[in-house]
Amino acid sequence: TGLEDRVHLRFALGKHFEDCAEHAASFAYYKGANALRKQQLNYSADKHRARIERHMDFFSAERVPHLPSSELKAADPIFIVGLPRSGSTLLEQILASHSQVDGTLELPNILSLAHRLRGRNLVSDRDRYPRILAELSGADLTSLGEDYIENTRVHRRGAPFFTDKMPNNFRHIGLIHLILPNAKIIDARRAPLDCCWSGFKQLFAEGQEFTYGLDEIGQYYRGYVDLMAHWDSVLPEGRILRVQHEDVLENLEEQIRRLLDYCELPFEAACVDFHKTDRAVRTASSEQVRQPITRAGQEQWRPFEPYLAPLKEALGEHS
Repeated sequence: TGLEDRVHLRFALGKHFEDCAEHAASFAYYKGANALRKQQLNYSADKHRARIERHMDFFSAERVPHLPSSELKAADPIFIVGLPRSGSTLLEQILASHSQVDGTLELPNILSLAHRLRGRNLVSDRDRYPRILAELSGADLTSLGEDYIENTRVHRRGAPFFTDKMPNNFRHIGLIHLILPNAKIIDARRAPLDCCWSGFKQLFAEGQEFTYGLDEIGQYYRGYVDLMAHWDSVLPEGRILRVQHEDVLENLEEQIRRLLDYCELPFEAACVDFHKTDRAVRTASSEQVRQPITRAGQEQWRPFEPYLAPLKEALGEHS
């Protein structure tokens, strides 16, 4: 059997034995599936942490107020950031159920822009991005914002606002803030063990290379929380709205009203009936958002707790 087939089979067997409540066998298959998948990748937790720290160093409380910024007035984009399996698809579906919002995809435009700014000298000049942002003029940043609006238009259907649900954009909130000063940014947050375990047992179609090891996914979550706390400390108060997934499950309408108020949108009942909205969803949560709200995904890690020491250690105080 080929490697790719073995990866798929082991993930499937992990799910089968989980459904049968045979958790030792299930974990063995999940662990084996992730180990095989990791052989195909070249992810480094240390390099990721270094990137996080470069952003924290560059976007310091002293520097941010003096950076140039775009004069673009457009408030079209609603960015939803976080980790995969954090409830971000649910938030996107809620917003896409509103008459004034187009739900799009996990758009690659911001990641592509960051890659372009980073340039080719990735080894000799790793901190070129975000450092290069200080060398751009307000007109340069305005142009980058205009390019983003224009290049994402192909995914829209004419509503005044649209969602961009690329979760990894949390690393580039500083860039988003500079080129799209009126864009909304929503941080989809989920309890760490729920979020990380759900990611570990998911075979993603592409990307999310940090999810194929308990230590790696725990370190990634910790870096994400640290960077989001940094953005909160250096950007204007209220710039980012944090939505806790457990709060959405607890009181759906209250959190929807909070979400719509932040986006400066009137309340619409269709947002509460999000599962009735007919649109393409291309993430691992595609079937879940077609059903009413449910707590079925909470604490699925508990039967596997004897095996999660590496994850808890990596999460540290965040576990």
